[in-house]
Amino acid sequence: MRTGTLGSLGEVSRLTLGGGEIGQVWGPTSREEALATLKAAIDGGITVLDAAPMYGTCESFIGETFGGKLPAGVKITTKHALGSPAREEVAPRLIASLEASLAAMRIEGVDLFFLHSSLHADGYEFAHGDARRDQMSTALSLYRDAVVPTMEQLKAQGRIGGWGITGIGAPGAVLSAIEHAPAPDAVQAIANLMDSPGALRRYAEPAQPRAIAAAAKARGAGVMGIRAVQAGALTAAVDRELSPNSPDRLDFDRAATFRALCASWGEAPAYVAHRYALSLPNIDPLVLGVKNRAELEECLAAEAAGPLDPGQIAAVDALGLSRDGGR
Repeated sequence: MRTGTLGSLGEVSRLTLGGGEIGQVWGPTSREEALATLKAAIDGGITVLDAAPMYGTCESFIGETFGGKLPAGVKITTKHALGSPAREEVAPRLIASLEASLAAMRIEGVDLFFLHSSLHADGYEFAHGDARRDQMSTALSLYRDAVVPTMEQLKAQGRIGGWGITGIGAPGAVLSAIEHAPAPDAVQAIANLMDSPGALRRYAEPAQPRAIAAAAKARGAGVMGIRAVQAGALTAAVDRELSPNSPDRLDFDRAATFRALCASWGEAPAYVAHRYALSLPNIDPLVLGVKNRAELEECLAAEAAGPLDPGQIAAVDALGLSRDGGR
């Protein structure tokens, strides 16, 4: 498998195994298949496992599969969805979450610890779900004054190798956080041909995922691409129940022309979508949302095939599916 450099963490595989589907959060899978997929990912050359407490059984599955002894060269990330609690609660909540994750995975430290909340400027109002702003999003002042110092302290103590942010909040706030010093060691950024966060988007302005990835790279941060198939919108069929008005369902409907293009090439949409995401600039590893070995094998094949050629990229872009105008 090809490799890339994930900021200060150094060389990693071009693919990362995401924990959401392994943890039985997205679509149906069995415990046995999830454990087998974890092992197959390592055997396939993947060297980063992207975990989180909110990913159901993912962290306990990692602990069970490897018994606290990760294979040589394998790196682990985990996350905490902090929101905007009182300032004095920030450090205890981050530390408690990290400790619970370490215990579940039976390890002593992680390579990256992400703030998994959205981010918003102080006084900002989300276009959707603003009543839950403090539960789902962290204010920039709290990020600067409490989150960053806590993360830096954990890093200095050697409990984490580095820290990062999930860049899905209000784009202006995410870009501001990247510019703040000290900057995060890594940023998770949307990386799909629609430039769509889907149901994660609660703001009215353009998402700007490619600008976020470029800004992170300019600051020396690693960039983990997420949502390559946009929560199933860029696959042949969505594998879970969605309401007709769900942003992910609406993206799936919009992507009908993409599925038709893939059919004309004789390729599966998910395979093409992953190759497109791997073609994007500024993306180091691409996080996979797979729940079984068959889906994993398709992604490994996409990585082995390499980026799409310029003509294929132009054909995809010509569909006009990017919400931010594409490249």
